[in-house]
Amino acid sequence: MISRLAFLIGMILATPAMAAEPSVDGSRGDAVLDAMVAELQRNVAQLRLEQGDYELPYFVRYSVREVTNYYVNGKNGAVFASSNNRSRVADVDVRVGSYELDSSEDKEADYNFKQKYTPNFVAPMDDSIPALRGVLWLLSDHAYKAALMSFHNVRATMVNNAEEKKAASLSRETPVVLIEDVPDLVVDVDAMQALVRDVSSVFVKYPEVFDSSVEVSAVRVVRYIVNSEGTRVRSADQYFQMVIGGLTRAPDGMLLGDSVVFYGRSTSDMPDRATAVEAATELADYLMALRDAPVLDPATVPVLMSPQATGVFFHETIGHRLEGQRQDDEDEGRTFKSYLDQEILPPFLSIYDDPSVREHDGVALNGYYRVDDEGVRGTRAQLVDDGVLKGFLMSRKPIEGFDSSNGHGRTEGIPKPQARMSTLFIEGAKPVSQGKLAAMFLKEVRRQKKPWGLYVDRMAGGSTNTSSYGYQAFKVMPTRVYKVDAMTGKRTLIRGVEIVGTPLLAIKRIIATSDLYGVFNGYCGAESGSVPVSTVAPEVIFSEMELQRQQDTNERPLILPPPYGGMQVERGLE
Repeated sequence: MISRLAFLIGMILATPAMAAEPSVDGSRGDAVLDAMVAELQRNVAQLRLEQGDYELPYFVRYSVREVTNYYVNGKNGAVFASSNNRSRVADVDVRVGSYELDSSEDKEADYNFKQKYTPNFVAPMDDSIPALRGVLWLLSDHAYKAALMSFHNVRATMVNNAEEKKAASLSRETPVVLIEDVPDLVVDVDAMQALVRDVSSVFVKYPEVFDSSVEVSAVRVVRYIVNSEGTRVRSADQYFQMVIGGLTRAPDGMLLGDSVVFYGRSTSDMPDRATAVEAATELADYLMALRDAPVLDPATVPVLMSPQATGVFFHETIGHRLEGQRQDDEDEGRTFKSYLDQEILPPFLSIYDDPSVREHDGVALNGYYRVDDEGVRGTRAQLVDDGVLKGFLMSRKPIEGFDSSNGHGRTEGIPKPQARMSTLFIEGAKPVSQGKLAAMFLKEVRRQKKPWGLYVDRMAGGSTNTSSYGYQAFKVMPTRVYKVDAMTGKRTLIRGVEIVGTPLLAIKRIIATSDLYGVFNGYCGAESGSVPVSTVAPEVIFSEMELQRQQDTNERPLILPPPYGGMQVERGLE
């Protein structure tokens, strides 16, 4: 959802901290980096079991992630939660073997190495060099012993493996030195609480919206990464978010919900009080209209998607299946592994993912970063060019035919980094105007002699199965969707519909795109945790998509009206 609005001027202020003089390691005298570098150098030089002919680690990476989070949540004109949390966690990657074959190839590592004591990954909040070195020391010792056992298992497995290993275990990358200043995150909590009270008061006037919430958060993430190759990184990012959500129930008992979400990388990206109140009112009015909307029966019809909906669709159907590690994993479906240099999309479509783009058309992008969580510069990854598959999203785990990372190794913190999306760009080479695309859509509906088509304005998200153990299918869940009459073009709001299908068929049914592009910002959850992502996409026509009814229990409505119905909480709404 695109949001370019002023957000609580003076509520959250970010001012750059003074930078210290650089140390010999380029760390600017940062105690966290100094501790990481010192313990790294000690372990690289000395970490070895003396009994027996055990290998030294050939690669070591340390990561520390510091998260500062201010959060306020409320409903019905009152604050329900207000918190300020700051935390640090550490992660250690110790590898035994070589770049060509190492201990990370052991898929049973979590089951094979068991100890009664496992060190904690929580790092000290104080800038104490001895304390942090102590955490890294314990984690390194544990990781090294586990790596020795894993490498033994990997070599044993290779003895009986008839299939030759074609890709290395770790790519060789140029060390990165990037030491960014860390901005202070100064927050006026009272102003945040006042905003939540004002905006959440809107829903008191809508008794049918029986539950609602307003959340405001400001987050600073500081990442420290060092490795035995010479990488030294300290990067800092800020994320601002407001989520306004509501729930209602239709007369037939179907549960209905929707939300309005504002994302930003600075205070100027966020809505002011008046705009937020307007958004909450619009959401409440929409939920009231949705209660009376008809339910759509299963059908197969042409579909026109908004830029936001197109972005979610491509993220689920294409993006995850182009993540590099999935191509060589036998547990994965490997949908596109054999399609390299072959056409997978109509020839007028191209896709790339680029974390280095800060904003699009003035809209800040959630997926922007300079260096990924493996310490590699984030660069543009060309995935599809004129319909032809050209590449994959790559971490430092090589796959056959792709030996280098393109800076897409990402993690939420503790899980090991994997190739993930950042900002996915979908581009049409032959765009038409928005009006012409709408006319083409109606023409396609009539050509198929369908009484109506579907316009998807907004999607909440979706799910996709990429594993080899299930069907290669996807499901996306529209929250704002309309039936479009084939003759008149009239749009009628509907509810209870989901779009399902298989990726290879669905993407081939795109027949046109418009020149209207939009941004979708959000968070994506996968094996390596929840990471901020974006899409930039146009409107798109699909000649055909399959619709199914939303599963619902159709429960009875609430028996009594809300107790605040006559109170009319008016704080800030006069």
